[in-house]
Parts: sequence; C-alpha cells; structure tokens
Amino acid sequence: MTLSVIIVNYNVKYFLEQCLISVFKAVKGFDAEVWVVDNASADGSCQMVKERFPKVKLIENHNNVGFSVANNQAIRLSTGKYILLLNPDTVVQEDTFTKCIAFMESHPEAGSMTVRMIDGKGTFLPESKRALPSPMVSFYKIFGLSRLFPRSKTFARYHLGHLDPNQTHSIEILPGAYMLMRKEALDVTGLLDETFFMYGEDIDLSYRILKAGYKNYYYPETTIIHYKGESTKKGSINYVLIFYKAMAIFAQKHFSKKNARLYILIIYIAIYFRAFASIVSRLAKRLALPLADTLLISTGVTLLVSFWEQYRFGTSEAYPNQLLWVMIPAYIAVWLLSLYLSGAYDKPQKLFAASKGIAYGAIAILAAYALLPVSMRFSRALILINTAWALVSVQGLRFAWALAKPNTFPALRKTKRVAIVGTPPESERVTELISNAGANVVFVGTIAPSSTTTHKNHIATLDQISEFIRINRIDEVVFCSNDLSLQEIIRHMLLLTPTGIEFKIAPQDSLSVIGSNSINTPGELYTLDFKAISEPANRRRKRFFDVAATLVLLVTIPLLWLLRKPRRATLKHCTSVLIGKRTWIGYIRTTSATSDLPKIKPSIFPFASINDPSSEKTEAINRANLIYAKSYNVSTDLIALYHNTVSAK
Repeated sequence: MTLSVIIVNYNVKYFLEQCLISVFKAVKGFDAEVWVVDNASADGSCQMVKERFPKVKLIENHNNVGFSVANNQAIRLSTGKYILLLNPDTVVQEDTFTKCIAFMESHPEAGSMTVRMIDGKGTFLPESKRALPSPMVSFYKIFGLSRLFPRSKTFARYHLGHLDPNQTHSIEILPGAYMLMRKEALDVTGLLDETFFMYGEDIDLSYRILKAGYKNYYYPETTIIHYKGESTKKGSINYVLIFYKAMAIFAQKHFSKKNARLYILIIYIAIYFRAFASIVSRLAKRLALPLADTLLISTGVTLLVSFWEQYRFGTSEAYPNQLLWVMIPAYIAVWLLSLYLSGAYDKPQKLFAASKGIAYGAIAILAAYALLPVSMRFSRALILINTAWALVSVQGLRFAWALAKPNTFPALRKTKRVAIVGTPPESERVTELISNAGANVVFVGTIAPSSTTTHKNHIATLDQISEFIRINRIDEVVFCSNDLSLQEIIRHMLLLTPTGIEFKIAPQDSLSVIGSNSINTPGELYTLDFKAISEPANRRRKRFFDVAATLVLLVTIPLLWLLRKPRRATLKHCTSVLIGKRTWIGYIRTTSATSDLPKIKPSIFPFASINDPSSEKTEAINRANLIYAKSYNVSTDLIALYHNTVSAK
C-alpha cells in the first residue's frame, strides 16, 4: 500500500463530502486507502460517508476523543508507506498526491512534508509554513509584532514570513491540516501524543520528526484549499483555552525548565488577555443595542413627561415621583421584554421587529394599566405619547443602522450577482439548489468550463472569465467540480483573487455549494436546509412555552393527580424542563437517528403518538419529524402536552 489518507471529522458533513470527492479523484491510479474517523458527529456525517463513499474505511467513535486519539486509531490500522493526515475542510488537486509522493521518493531525508494552502477566496495561508514556537517567537506572534513586520526574519518567524511562499523550503513545523509523513519516520518517533486533545499535536510531532534526524519540507508545487476555521470555530474562549493549554503542554515537554516557565508565563498572560477581550467584546456586541434602546427611550420619556406636565397642567410637579421612578422604568422594562420576544435583538436583524415589539409592549402596558388601582393611573395620554416616542426612536435607530450597515438586515442585504462555471446540466442543478436554499442572488450567466463555448446558454468561455466578471460586476463565481478539475478551479481562484470576488465550489451530486470568504470568517454554504425550529425566534418561543407550561403544571399537578392521574407529568420532568435540560415536546423517536434534523433539547414527549415505532414505519416517522422541524408552531407543542398530561389515561 502506497498511501493511507486519514481524515478526522467532527460535524462538518458538507465540507467532508467535498474533501472526499477531491481525495478520490487524487488517489486514482494509486494503491491507496482512505480512512475517516468520526468523533461522534451529530450532523449525519457517518450516514453520508456510508451512502456516498462505500470505499472509505469508517471508524465511528461514540464520543469526541480528540484529534490525536482519533488519528492514532486509523494510523495503527493503516498499511500505507506514507501516512497523510488531512483536515475535512480541505480540497486537494487531482495531482497533489502524485507530486507529493514523487517529492518524498526523491528526498529520502524527508520525514514529512506539507503543501501550499489557500483559503476559500484564494488567499495564501501563512500557516502553510511555520517555525518552532519558542518563547520569543510566540511572544512576537501573540502580541502582534509579527503582523506589524510580516517579512521580518526575527519578528515574523512564527510563520517564516521571510521565506518565499513560492519556493520549496526545509521548515520546522507542519500544519495539521496537511501532514504527509513517511511511515518509517513514525515508527521511529511514535504516533501523535494523546496528551494533546486538539491543537499542538502537529507541532509536537513535527518537532519529534526533526529530533529523529529527518527533515520537514514545505512544497508549493501543488496547492490545496483549506476552509480555515470550519472544523473548529476560533473566536470562542474555549478555543483560546484549548489552544494555549496545548502550547503549555508542548513547552513543558520540550523546553528547558527555565524556558518552559517563561513560555508558560507568556501563555497565561495571553490566555487572560484574550479571554478578557473576548468576554468584553461579546458583552458589548450583545448589550449594545438593548442599552441604546434603553437610553433613547428613557431620555425621551423623561423629557416628554416634563413637557406634558407644563403643557397640560402648567407646572413641573403635577405628577408624583412614583411615576418617574417606578412606573416609567416598569414601562421601559415591558418594552424591552417585548422587543426581545419580538426578535428585535435577533441575528440576522429584522428591520420592523422593533415596531412590532413596541406595539405589543404598549398593548400589554395599557392592559395592565386598566387593572391598576386609581391612585396609580396617572395618564393614558402619557402612555400613548411615550409609545409614539419609543416607536419613532427605536425604529429610527434601526433605520440609521440599516443605512450604515445594510448587510446586517437580510431584507436590505445586497443581492449577489453570481456567475456559474459549468455545463448546462450542472449549471441548472446548481442554480436550482442555490435558489431553493433561499440565497439572495441573481444569476447573471453561465461560463463554459473550457476555452470554447459548447452550448447556446454559455455567455463566455473560461479564458474570458476575468473580462466577464469586470463587465457584469460579478460578486461571486461558483465552479462546478464535475465539469472542471480542482487543479483548474484553484488556478483560476489564484488568478482572480485580486478582483476581490467570492468563490464557491459545487461538488458533484452534492446538495451543497461550499465557500469561505477569508481565513478570519467561517465558511459559507448554500444547502437545502430548514430553519423553522432552529430560528432564534422559534427557539425562544419554544423555551417560553416550556417555562410557562411547567409553571402551570406545577400549580395544577395536585388537581390533575386527583382527577386524571397523569403519572407521566412528574415533578422530576418539571424540574428538568425548568432548568433547561429538557423540552416537553420533541421529535418522535425511531430506530434510526435524527441527526439530519435541527438539534433541540432531549424531549419528554413526542409531538405525536405512534403505536408502531418499528423499522417499517421509520420512513413515515422521519417525514413527520421533518414536517415538525420545518413548520414548527407552539400550538403543536400545546396540543401534544395536553394529550400527554391532561387527557392521558
């Protein structure tokens, strides 16, 4: 066996699918095996692999055992002369493996190698080549000096910024996204250190290969796409902690005690700095709009009360302090709660959700006002005036924000002008897929995947793509990988990178179109998806229903026990729902998994009863679950809860 390709996957089904399509194109003519180790994905990855890639040797873990353990599972079973560790969010060219193995064969001193990597927009990824992260090298990287001096041999050493990315170099550290290793080198160094759960294991293994007397190489004669950040989201505090903890483990393992202490000190400074910055940033982003609404409403209301007193009564002391310090804050609190429940703080933003929230809040305030004692009914007119101000100010803030950042609001988001490179059948398939995904795009035309047009629907040829993009003001190009080699796709991405447009790839026979804007943003994909039950507003309504229903049940359970004996509506269930561990109503359980459906909390009751949950009924149940997910309504949960508690025998 010449080559063993090992891919560790965790919840990136569509990226894994595209990766495997490219891998099987690249192993043609090779004596190769492909391993996928799945770390308990909940997105249907394993089902997809079994259905689409029966030649893959699949290992299904029941828990997320981490990157090192998962890779070692496959390495121990592999039989290849060369072992390739490959990320699932990568795309390789058809000749990538051929060129790499030829390079390794001609360089017997090479223990491992990597290749040139670009992101989904065609931009070179500097982590394609790295140096050993010594204390000072890490210090320069962590505190931004490498960014200030990107070509410095001293300050930019972390990514070896002084080395030409278009030349082959002997380097120290390989990226874990693509590590091609000689099996005999692994026999000397040992496998990945399983102390590292995620991150750092590539640095550790690269360094051990060097210490064993081999060389590590960066080889730019072939290029792969790495949708950086898809396997792991890198903006979270959890990522910061895991990454820097891995660096601390590496320092303790390989550095002297003095250097290790210095390195760990730098690491902890970085952890606290990044964690604090991340917390502040998240709180600021989450609270900015509610605080702005509170400030606008409270300032306006205070001024309007004073104005109304002067206008209506001719004095500034017509109302008691109770109005200003008790009732007005209560009104504002009701409006803010109503804004939240109406989706005014959801992402993406809904332009008129704020108007709806203020209106609902005003109705609630007026209803409550009618129930108050006479001594606390100060003025309906004042409530209406303040409602008008709240409506104008809060909605006006959204309009101003929409003018400043129109992409924040889907209704105002710029329509992308899209061109598709492919044959008419594939172009039509991709057009239908993107349209069904609800993307805000306009299809400008189809470009032939060759130097000549082969169909009347082709507006331009591949040789004319640059001019076509310029003339038609194209924002995004979608390449059909069934009609164009990945080598050609990557070549044109590199040529078109200066235009600043976006790129996506439509894999053959796939229900997804995948892309990524930059190394700092998560990838985008168009796919046939449903978001009804997973939309923020519906998640909020479902949680609100769970809490309200639990409170009602807690009050009425003694009576229900007396009349109906609802043995399943137990106090234990009420407690688990109230603390958010479970939901009252969810999918019908079947013998097959529901991993392709949007995830919700474990449920106590199904939304519908079924007498025969056998495999024969699985297809019907799956269809019912799909309808529930796509067309979620609180009334469905209410009816189901009623049948399972009040009317249960």
